[in-house]
Amino acid sequence: QVQLVESGGGLVQAGGSLRLSCAASGGTFSTYTMAWFRRAPGKEREFVATISRGGGTTRYTDFVKGRATISRDNAKNTVYLQMNSLKPEDTAVYYCAACRRVFTITTNSYDYEYWGQGTQVTVSS
Repeated sequence: QVQLVESGGGLVQAGGSLRLSCAASGGTFSTYTMAWFRRAPGKEREFVATISRGGGTTRYTDFVKGRATISRDNAKNTVYLQMNSLKPEDTAVYYCAACRRVFTITTNSYDYEYWGQGTQVTVSS
């Protein structure tokens, strides 16, 4: 059983940056594919980025490509999402998720067994 706790959200002006962190406990972190999803007000949850167990493979959704970087530190049991050039449409609750049953990366939220509580990101115009 893995517990995930996100942090780093907040209020930022458009064009600004944030680094989200997700600390994992209760499992062997390096055996989980990790990802970030988000849910904007009135919208469905959507995939943002994912990273493989060793960190060597990543994938991003089109709307953050070039503006976001997902990374992980297996020694610290933490995954990060660095977001730059933030836009008001990035306003959402950002969730960290962990997947063990799929060996490689996956963008499908149904593959992820464990979820954090989320951290709010608000981008003002």
